[in-house]
Amino acid sequence: MSRSKSLNKLVVGVKGAGEMASGVAWRLHQANIRKLFMMEIPEPLAVRREVSFCEALIEGRKEVEGVEAVKIVETEEVLHAWEKEQIPVIADPGWSAIQAMSPDVVVDAILAKRNLGTTMKDAPLVIGLGPGFTAGEDAHVVIETNRGHNLGRVILSGQAEPDTGVPGNIQGFSAERVLRSPSHGFFRSDHHIGEQVKAGEIIGDVNGNEVRTIIDGVVRGLIASGTEVKKGLKIGDVDPRGEVICCRTISDKARAIGGAVLEAILRVYNE
Repeated sequence: MSRSKSLNKLVVGVKGAGEMASGVAWRLHQANIRKLFMMEIPEPLAVRREVSFCEALIEGRKEVEGVEAVKIVETEEVLHAWEKEQIPVIADPGWSAIQAMSPDVVVDAILAKRNLGTTMKDAPLVIGLGPGFTAGEDAHVVIETNRGHNLGRVILSGQAEPDTGVPGNIQGFSAERVLRSPSHGFFRSDHHIGEQVKAGEIIGDVNGNEVRTIIDGVVRGLIASGTEVKKGLKIGDVDPRGEVICCRTISDKARAIGGAVLEAILRVYNE
């Protein structure tokens, strides 16, 4: 597979604008692939909101490590954002912007652990992140997202490793550091990302059902207060390292995945 087009003229559509999708978009932007647009659901469920461009849909704009994203309502606004070297983010759960923009590359970075409708007809190069995609069937390339030896591997045939359901280990803590919704309802919290918390502290509640941290640390991620959530949904992340800087910078995993997407694009378009 090869295409003839200048790299800085490539149009890249990203499905999702959460933590991993934002890591991808940031990496491409840093590599001067800047004709990017991102598509999100109207009420994002990102936990690591300080490093997620989807926050632009709530705040109007969001900066992550020097790169700014801006909310747009219509695809006609994309060019204006690009002129300012901003990444446009649109509430577009049906991905209609793909038809309007005809991108050269589509990256499915939703990380739903299953394919929600991406096909190789979406663009000349379609890249799927994590499990749920088969390279050569519903995506041209699949990127390994599971932490470990193969993280960031570019897969040209077959699938990524299945979802383990086990969060990454930080200082010996894995599932213990993740906050999950105890029920269906609306999450409420007076806490903020970057705050230090102690084991047993109430972080918030879902319809009156308390959400407590079981470890000491810093709130690295927290879903927006007022968000409707389902039982078991990840709604927060407590980092036992207690380093506030980690709350506001892209993770090693997101950087690795972003680099893998960049590699996949260069394999096709950099001849």
